[in-house]
Amino acid sequence: MSRSQSSQRSGVMNSASDGQRRRSIIAEDHEWSLALVPLLTTLCLQHIIKHFEEKPILHELQPSFKTYVLQRLPASLPLTITANLISDESYWKRCCEARWGLADVSTYDNSWKQMFFERHLQSIIELFIPDTTDTKAVLDAVPLCQNYVKRLQVSQLLPPIKEPSRFDEDDGSESASDMGSEGPSMDHFDFRMLLDKLPNLKELSVVYGVKGCGMNFEWNLFEFTFRDCESLAKALNSCKTLQVFRIHRSKVDDEKCCVIANHLLDHPSLQELDFSHNHISDLGARAIAKLLNHSQLKTLIVCNNQIRGAGVQALAHALAKNNTLTSLNLRLNRIADEGGQALAQALVKNKTLVNLHLGGNNMTEPAAVALSQALVENCALKSLNLCNNRLGVDGGKVLEEGMTHNCSLVECDIRLTDVDQDSEYSICQALHANQIKTKHNHDPSAKV
Repeated sequence: MSRSQSSQRSGVMNSASDGQRRRSIIAEDHEWSLALVPLLTTLCLQHIIKHFEEKPILHELQPSFKTYVLQRLPASLPLTITANLISDESYWKRCCEARWGLADVSTYDNSWKQMFFERHLQSIIELFIPDTTDTKAVLDAVPLCQNYVKRLQVSQLLPPIKEPSRFDEDDGSESASDMGSEGPSMDHFDFRMLLDKLPNLKELSVVYGVKGCGMNFEWNLFEFTFRDCESLAKALNSCKTLQVFRIHRSKVDDEKCCVIANHLLDHPSLQELDFSHNHISDLGARAIAKLLNHSQLKTLIVCNNQIRGAGVQALAHALAKNNTLTSLNLRLNRIADEGGQALAQALVKNKTLVNLHLGGNNMTEPAAVALSQALVENCALKSLNLCNNRLGVDGGKVLEEGMTHNCSLVECDIRLTDVDQDSEYSICQALHANQIKTKHNHDPSAKV
């Protein structure tokens, strides 16, 4: 046997022997692996992630290491640690999806962190039970949320838990009524403890009611008490950054409307006020009219209330002198022809109102005549909604005549007004002509 053959044979035997040893090692140690040992930096980063709650280390890391840690931190970490430490949007996206599932972040300025803390604080308020929930739960959340909350949409406010009254059947009616008077108040969450501590709050929407009460329905679950109103009004006054305030479906009557309006007089930043779906009538409308003259409101919405002619006359008087309001919504009230005529007279003097909604207000031909005359002189109004009124054929004709002299109106809703088709067609043609003029004025190079 040659030397080369001998060494080749020896090499084969050694390889076979190595293979047997390798198989033997694998067979004897089931945890053994051919994988490489992790890098020391990886082991360190994994240690930081594991013990982040006890010792949060983040900003001291290099950017690539910081990204590695943020991608692997659990979304269940306490907010006391993460709120003012982590700004990474991908982390807060994971937190939002873990808590609420899929959600539309576009309504939160495309910020997942803003979304998380707005919904978190909203949940605390909506589940707060007066006389039961410790106010510390709200106050402890403030330092965590205050820099990130811009909008609060509170869709329910829980009343106190009412204990069933117990008394002997032999007790007289006086003792029974006494016990009832000693029960807990029906006041809700006091916004005074919160609003002045949110320096970036711009919008607040509130409903004094309970969602999904089911078979446990009681009217007192939907009671907006006078003390509720006073505390809310004072809280609104203290929140100087507030730009939008909405209170819906909360049985706001004239007295409560006056309290809120009086506290909002000369508010430095309020631009939109929405009292939709309440019980406001003429007295409340007068208070709102006073507010128009002492504020910078741009949008006023009081749809689905009980405002009649006298209340609208007060609003119209304020509108005639106002130079900030651009949108007024009086849909589903009871202003009738008296209110329509008053608003028409105000439109002759007003130069800033752009949108006016008067749908469902029992207006007839006299209101149409007054509005038609106003359209001849008004060059600011761009959208007018008159749907679901009884303008009639003659009312449609006078509106048609007014539109032939108007150059600004580009939208006019006259559905369900008994206007005939010829008038409707002519009005649509006039609107189309105004639309073309408006487009050309904004873009002179556009083809007409």
